[in-house]
Amino acid sequence: MCKRMPIPANTKPFNRSFMREEVYNTLLSWIMKGKLRPGEKLLDKELAESMGVSRTPVREALRRLEDKDLVVSSANRWTRVSEISIKEPEMIYPIIWALEALAVSLAMARLTDADIKKMKQANIALGKALDEEDPVKASQADLRFHDVFIERADNPHIVSILSDLKIRCRMVEATYFGGSACSKYSMDEHDRIMEALKSRDVTLAQSMIEANWKNSLTRIRDVECPTSASQNHHLRSETDDH
Repeated sequence: MCKRMPIPANTKPFNRSFMREEVYNTLLSWIMKGKLRPGEKLLDKELAESMGVSRTPVREALRRLEDKDLVVSSANRWTRVSEISIKEPEMIYPIIWALEALAVSLAMARLTDADIKKMKQANIALGKALDEEDPVKASQADLRFHDVFIERADNPHIVSILSDLKIRCRMVEATYFGGSACSKYSMDEHDRIMEALKSRDVTLAQSMIEANWKNSLTRIRDVECPTSASQNHHLRSETDDH
């Protein structure tokens, strides 16, 4: 008996006017949150049935995901969620903190008290999620905190590059860390970033942002990870092919 994909049961009907985008965003969210894990075989028929749509928007979404290296396929035989290495943060984080340092320098003149308030609210939400041991909400709150000054940089290329890199970070967190690598230390680091922004000290803000990402990387290195479930998926999928 073939094992069905772990598709969430509460998939909502899609607005037909925005169907293609909603299908894509739904699949992207499932991959980022680890509901569809690395190595998982993706069957467009099952996905289409679960979403209540035709196979066309699902196939289009899978092609877009493949363009972002989040999905891989082989000669019309199979399509899978891409494998991801625990070593990805070592390569990704330095790029992220460099781009965020640039973003904050561009954003500084545009940041308002309302922006700082949004960052503070995101940090409070992060603390609540950590207290509730909800790693997905913690990761989302952490993203919202950083997104405030990134968006204020008013540079779509920075936004796009960081968005793609952080998708891969979320995959690593979902695959190896149960959904998030954030900790209470992240909140303290965010507080120091906000203080630097309030004082309009660009150099200090850049330094604090870099420290936040470097400390996150250190925390990831210090976590003793179990064997990746993705390896089991990969082995199972290879067996299914024969």
